Amino acid sequence: QVQLAESGGGLVQAGDSLRLSCAASGRALSDLYMGWFRQAPGKEREFVTSISWRGVGTYYADSVKGRFTISRDNAKNMVFLQMDTLKPEDTAVYYCAATQSRTVLNFRASNEYEHWGQGTQVTVSS
Repeated sequence: QVQLAESGGGLVQAGDSLRLSCAASGRALSDLYMGWFRQAPGKEREFVTSISWRGVGTYYADSVKGRFTISRDNAKNMVFLQMDTLKPEDTAVYYCAATQSRTVLNFRASNEYEHWGQGTQVTVSS
């Protein structure tokens, strides 16, 4: 059973940076396509970014492109989300997600991912 555990959230000011981590266990990370999603109060969960099995392909929501960077270390079973130039609208619970599928048709869709972490809160004050 794949388990995901996020860490690194917190309260920061606009313009600051945060680095989120996602520790995966139960399966080799190299077998998992990984993504980050977020959910703000009163809003639906939305795609943030994803990364392919060996990290060759990375994809971003337009709202974070140029500010966020996803990376992975398969040897350490870790996925990272570097968030720079944070804005108040980035405030949300951030979730790490994984799929064992070798064919990801729509990496932006939450229902493509069958494994989820508990989430970590990111709050950006203005």
